[in-house]
Order: sequence, then C-alpha cells, then structure tokens
Amino acid sequence: MQVSKTFNQKFTIFKRFPLGVKKMKRQAFNPYLPSWEYIPDGEPHVFGDRVYVYGSHDYFNGNVFCLGDYVCYSAPVTDLTDWKYEGVIYEKTTEEMTKDGHMCLYAPDVTQGPDGRYYLYYVYDKVGFVSVAVCDTPAGKYEFYGHVHYKDGTLLGNRKGDMPQFDPGVITEGDKTYMYTGFCGNHMKDRIGAMATVLDKDMLTIIEEPVIIAPGDCYSEVSEPVKTECPYKQDSIENWKGYKNHEFFEAPSIRKIGDTYYFVFSSAVMHELCYATSKNPTSGFEYKGVIVSNVDLHIDSYKPADMPTAYGANNHGGFEVINGEYYMFYHRHTNGTWYSRQGCAEKIKINPDGTIDQVEITSCGLNNGPLVGKGEYPAYIACNLFLAKNPVMYIKGKTEPLITQEGRDGDQELGFIDNVQDSTTIGFKYFDFKDAKSVGITIRGYCHGTYEVKTSLEGEPVGKIEIESQNIWHKYTIDVKIPDGVHPLYFVFTGSGNHQLKCIE
Repeated sequence: MQVSKTFNQKFTIFKRFPLGVKKMKRQAFNPYLPSWEYIPDGEPHVFGDRVYVYGSHDYFNGNVFCLGDYVCYSAPVTDLTDWKYEGVIYEKTTEEMTKDGHMCLYAPDVTQGPDGRYYLYYVYDKVGFVSVAVCDTPAGKYEFYGHVHYKDGTLLGNRKGDMPQFDPGVITEGDKTYMYTGFCGNHMKDRIGAMATVLDKDMLTIIEEPVIIAPGDCYSEVSEPVKTECPYKQDSIENWKGYKNHEFFEAPSIRKIGDTYYFVFSSAVMHELCYATSKNPTSGFEYKGVIVSNVDLHIDSYKPADMPTAYGANNHGGFEVINGEYYMFYHRHTNGTWYSRQGCAEKIKINPDGTIDQVEITSCGLNNGPLVGKGEYPAYIACNLFLAKNPVMYIKGKTEPLITQEGRDGDQELGFIDNVQDSTTIGFKYFDFKDAKSVGITIRGYCHGTYEVKTSLEGEPVGKIEIESQNIWHKYTIDVKIPDGVHPLYFVFTGSGNHQLKCIE
C-alpha cells in the first residue's frame, strides 16, 4: 500500500470541480473529502474555530476494515469546502501488543478533558478493552496514555462477565467523561446492548460501572432484566420495546443539545443511523427514529419507502453543530466491497420538540444548499446508484454498478462509476438549474444503448443520449430544456454491455 500524500497537494486537483466554470464559488460535495480518501466512521467535533473529523481509515481495495493509521481532517467552521489534511495523528503500531501491525484501529472518538488536553478513545479489532491516547492539540501527534479500567486496575472488558468493548463514543462534562460502547451482532444472546460508563477526571478510571441503556436485537421485547453472567445494570427496560426493528448494533455516538442527550447508533439492519434521547446520560434513553440511511430506506419523497437506491452495508457517524447548522456525518460504500468506505454528511434539522426527521442522502451534503446547475461534475458524487430492474439493499460485489478509482491506495486518481449496465440508475441531488440548455456525459467501455436523462425517477425524460463502445473517454452532449429551479438529475441506461461513467456536464 502507498502512503497517502498530503491533502494540501491533493486538494489542488480536487477543488477544480465543477470544471468549465470560471470564478465560481467553490462547492462541497459528498463525499466531502477527495475521492481517493477512505475515512469512514466520522465523528465531527468543533474545537475553536475549526471542525475536526476523526474516523477509522480504510484502504482502496482493502481486504478488511480499518487497515490504516488514524488520520485527521479539519475545516474552518465558516467554509466546509476547505478541508485540510492534518496528517497521521496515531499509528496503529503504537501499542506494544501490536507492534507488528497485526491489529486494526476501529472507530475512535475524541473529547477534550478537564485539563484542556484532547483524549482519543479507541479499540483494536482483536481485543475487548478500550485504549486512550492524549495530545495537547486536536490534531497533533497523539501519545498512548492508558486503558480504561476499574478502580482495582482490571481493564473494562477483561473482568469476568464483562461484555467486550467496541466503538467508544465519549462526551466530557466537568470532571466526568461519559463513555458509550458496545457491539451486538444479530442473534448474539451474550451481548445485551449498548453500555454507558462514567470515567473520572483522569479519563481512565471508572467511577460508575457500565449500565446497559439500549437493547441488542435479542432483547427488545423483554419484560424483565436479562439473566446472564454480565453484572451490568440493565436500565429502563420498559423503553426497550420502542427499539423493535431498530435495535442497537454498533457505532455509539453521543451529543448534547440543551438538557437532552442524543445517543446515535447503527441499528440491527446496519445501513441506518438511529437515535434515542434522555435527560440523563446513563439512563432513560427512548428510541426516537432514523436520522439517515445509506441506502435511503424509509424515504418516500421520490420513490417507495421500502426501495433502496444505493448499495449499502454498515454505517457509523455522529452529528455536530457547525456555524449554527447541524450536520449528520455517516459513510457510504465503494468498490463493490464493505472495506472501502467514504465519509459523507447531510444537513439535519432539530425540531422544536427535539426530534430529528430522517434526511435524504445527497450529492451536495455540506454545501448548505443545491449545487450550481451548470459546469462539469465528477460521477463519483452520485448519491443514488442501483439497478432499476433489481434494486437491492446490500452490496453484492463487483458485478454490480460501483464507484471506484484507478491505481493503488493513496494514488491521486479521481473516482468514477464502473459496471454501468442495463437498467443502471445514477442520481445526483440537487442542482439549482437556471436556463440549462444541454446535458453531457463522458464514458468509456464496450456498450451500446441509451441514457434517459430525468429530473424525477418516475417522470418522463427531458432528453436521451445514444452511446456506443469507446476505447477512451468520450463525451456525448445533447440539447435539453431543464425547468428552472432545484431538481435532482437522473441518468438511466438501457442497453447492452457495460461501461464506465466519468462525469456529467
């Protein structure tokens, strides 16, 4: 694997989009980082006047999750197009037990401690306890600090009856840090649910033992505490029935708005990030709903609610208020596998009653509005990608349409869509069209057929593009009349063979 070059070098290429438009304000897309960067599990935090995103680190063409070191990106809170690569903040070989690199760093989180320093919480893939690293700055070189432990020194996760620790999410208030952990795979009866644990001001020592605050999929219908070897208190089981069909799976994340704690997690179906709320950080969490699904399930504004419009798998992220607006960070899957995930984000709204409505996945994400309806845009920012004749929920492999790139991990190669075949539907949301008179696509590959260009999935096409086999990238352009206003843009291919889509214009 190649080591990624600095983001400042890469950004000179990335910021050129949309091409062909001079002196136009720079825009934000999904994914919000360059198309050759794979940072899933994003936890955004505002420290000072910048937002920092902490996540795990996949590789392009990786064979498992989280092969890389922790790296960090940041942006000014006033300009979410201007992401800076902060470099490697923590190497996976730091701890003695994995000096040979045989363990992977799973999803982390960061909090500022009462001493003003920044604490990185993480778990390696082959152990069940939580490690902590510390740094004087949000994105400097973190140094190993210790492991979360009981007062007698026993590591949390190693005591008899302990459930393994996983995906720590943390929030600090005063001298206390509240840590949320857990993994409950489908039908795993030995995993009861998500845990909340209270740490002392040293950021390591447990002062309130774990409490199970949300159920796994085996326990959403219990009427009395579950009997296992696990000694943890099982809180508010009367609320657990509300989690039915959205039980806790993994990816705990915690935020606070006013006097309300928001517990965000990935549910048992994996592709969705749900949330529960409470006035108490360790009890009383009630399930409230889905915030985002990386296949857009449940959304019925542009298609049937039970129809997936992207290839999904697991999901992980957190939300943050940035310059007065709330954004939910999550990830998508590329390259036809689970192991090359990219960070995305959507603007969300906190309703007056504290609830959050589910949002659509889009191409514009952090742009705080639609993209300009002119110029050239890379195909990899497509938010919808599926076979209309057979839409499926989860990734099926490299024989389906997929977003990918050329080269090796770290190469500065712009992404594109591969394996475009009969009934492939590619959607981009949203554009603000004004006097749009033409549409173009750039393709290559062995194919013959037609692209219908639409502004709604079920609507009539505004134009049709006839294509044929091309050995090199070739652009086709047609005259169209797109109504002024904010619309999505869909490209639906009917024909033979398969090909690649580089960009639209």
